[in-house]
Amino acid sequence: MGRRGRGGVGPLGQREGVDAVRVRLPVGGWATLREHLAERYGRVIGVERVDAMLADGAFVGADGRAVAGDEPYAAGRTLWFHREFPPEEPVPFEVGIVHRDERIVVADKPHFLATTPRGRHVTETALARLRRDLGLPHLQPAHRLDRLTAGLVLFVVRPEDRGAYQTLFRDRRVRKEYEALAPYEPDLALPVTVRSHIVKERGVVAAYEVPGAEPNSESRVELVGRRGGLARYRLVPETGRTHQLRVHMSALGVPILDDPLYPVVREDGPEDYARPLRLLARVLEFTDPYDGSPVRFESRLELAWPPG
Repeated sequence: MGRRGRGGVGPLGQREGVDAVRVRLPVGGWATLREHLAERYGRVIGVERVDAMLADGAFVGADGRAVAGDEPYAAGRTLWFHREFPPEEPVPFEVGIVHRDERIVVADKPHFLATTPRGRHVTETALARLRRDLGLPHLQPAHRLDRLTAGLVLFVVRPEDRGAYQTLFRDRRVRKEYEALAPYEPDLALPVTVRSHIVKERGVVAAYEVPGAEPNSESRVELVGRRGGLARYRLVPETGRTHQLRVHMSALGVPILDDPLYPVVREDGPEDYARPLRLLARVLEFTDPYDGSPVRFESRLELAWPPG
């Protein structure tokens, strides 16, 4: 429902660590603000709710003043409002802080917690929690980690520094190392480098591989240890496709323990916090773009062997 502002918190500030939504009015034939907003959001929240928000002064201009529904429509104008937060079940795990300085925060994101607000996960996200807990309203992630994956995420404190750290991830100048628990397969020759073409379609929960297509993903898989029929693996991705490590481990015949999507999509249901996806982003390693120093961060979280 609209766009969140970039590089700032807008005239409304933040609520629960979440930015207000920024609405830029497009070219069109609406006579009043109310006509446009009712058409734009009426199908999502209902025209009655749009009218109530206007009556409550929920929509504001760039100066922070509430706008009236009968104001003349002006293309190019920017409005702001706070969306209503959906009810969320609190994720019962803390976000750990591995490193903090004036430019970055490196956090240990727990399983089940989304990195940033999206869909039904808004206030129960690592970004919203860290903004609230650390008092850093401009904090933004330099990259993202799947909601079900635990481990290291790098956040940038100041908007002017974000581009430099994002570029490191975009240009693959960050070495990432993951750890996973999965079945032990004695016939699987390790270490092995897996390359394939992965497609993730919007609105489809699971990604898939296209046999014979030009590879767009690469992962190295190594055996670290073994306990009975399970093994601990080190995973080093060279690319960053959605669900890449989960897809590649499943393709090798050793799907990550408690994965709800691979190799079979599990029916959606309540979160089972006792059975997290056994995948951990353990290491981030790169050359700092500002002082040129080599840095290496290691997660303080552990993947516990399942009981039995």
